[in-house]
Amino acid sequence: MAEAASGETREKILAVAREEFSERGYEKTSVRGIAKAAGVDSALVHHYFGTKEQMFGAAVEDAVGPALNAPDALLDGPFEETGERFARFVFGVWENPVTRVPLLAVLRSAVTNETAAAVFRRLVASQLLRRVAARVDLPDPELRAELAAAQLIGCAMLRYVIKIEPLASADVEQLIARVAPVVQGHLTAP
Repeated sequence: MAEAASGETREKILAVAREEFSERGYEKTSVRGIAKAAGVDSALVHHYFGTKEQMFGAAVEDAVGPALNAPDALLDGPFEETGERFARFVFGVWENPVTRVPLLAVLRSAVTNETAAAVFRRLVASQLLRRVAARVDLPDPELRAELAAAQLIGCAMLRYVIKIEPLASADVEQLIARVAPVVQGHLTAP
């Protein structure tokens, strides 16, 4: 019974941390603030997660990790269609409210904080870009994968963080149709 309660407490802390980091960013979020919002002592937050950096990493990876660990659909199929699958995958993750909140936290925080940027790099580079680059049979595969990701992350930043119109309210299928050829070009153009 105590084990189940501790698991519930840990999950509650993670949920609160995701909200706090998303709303306030890495810099303005504190372990003490997370503890207060979760209704627990800050020592308990440290017990479960360690430092603020570890709490941030756990909050993000817990929510986003499964999506980034599952890009097999991205890599299955003809390489000439990878741009569309890549765009569809990234927009799919952002369109899902469960993964959007922690991604907002990471993206907002990564712009102003090196710790958050390191978490973002680790998630994106290790889980996604290396796998895409491994399929590129042209010079500079890592650069090509990074340029493709930059195209998509830039769109995500403008659509979901800055909310520039008409991009913010455009139909996601229309966006995929327009961005996919550019992403494909980064991967396959001479």
